Amino acid sequence: MNSGDWSDAENDAVVASYFAMLSDELSGRSYNKAAQNRSLQEQTGRGRGSIEFKMCNVSAVFRGFGLPVIVGYQPRFNYQTSLEGAVSRWLAKHPEWELSLHGKAQRRMAEPDALYVGTAPTLKNTPPPEELEQMQRVARHFDVAGRDERNRALGRAGEERVLQHERALLRQNGRDDLAHQVKWVSEAIGDGAGYDIASFTPDGRDRLIEVKTTNGWERTPFYISRNELAIAKERRDSWCLFRLYEFARVPKAFELRPPLEAHVSLTATAFQASFQ
Repeated sequence: MNSGDWSDAENDAVVASYFAMLSDELSGRSYNKAAQNRSLQEQTGRGRGSIEFKMCNVSAVFRGFGLPVIVGYQPRFNYQTSLEGAVSRWLAKHPEWELSLHGKAQRRMAEPDALYVGTAPTLKNTPPPEELEQMQRVARHFDVAGRDERNRALGRAGEERVLQHERALLRQNGRDDLAHQVKWVSEAIGDGAGYDIASFTPDGRDRLIEVKTTNGWERTPFYISRNELAIAKERRDSWCLFRLYEFARVPKAFELRPPLEAHVSLTATAFQASFQ
């Protein structure tokens, strides 16, 4: 029976198995963890317990990558960093995988469940997880925020979900008149407005919503543009950031209001170059 560090081939095998099970779970298909474990035992020569522990390591890496995790495999963070490379390799070989998650999301939005809007992690009366720094390192190294930002299907699906949420909320408060006026601004004119949805509070005040969506957990980092920050400052009484997370499973959300610096660390990631 093998012992010691896992090879790249072994890591690739366990990551592929994890993605297969996660795909089934998110699609509502049944799958057999024990059968997957036996198959990996044959491929790697590792024991059952070692593979179960490794699956929990994969959950920890997925958390850093801003990906959903399999129910029952609680993240364990004392893993080989080479496991991060295995996840990155799998995603590079299967760029269609994250796009496929939105078929399920679109079907769900035909008759959406009530969207749970909870407390922002920075406002909860609990300390951040001990492993937060490690997850942030992974997210920075593999540009998780950039991957979400470039995933236009994910961003569009999130905006549509918030559009439905805002209209439903107004109708529940007897404001059908305002619900009909809610606008999907980014769909109509593009991203230049500094917000995606123009909605209202039940008493008729403007509500300008910038939507940021991820399939990862609540502390997955995101990108925000200079223009969005400027509008947040200029329209701080009306503007809010609506963070959707765990979108591929059952979406949850929280809101952040200006100043954003009270909730997140803003890091400049690029400079505009103009010719002299």
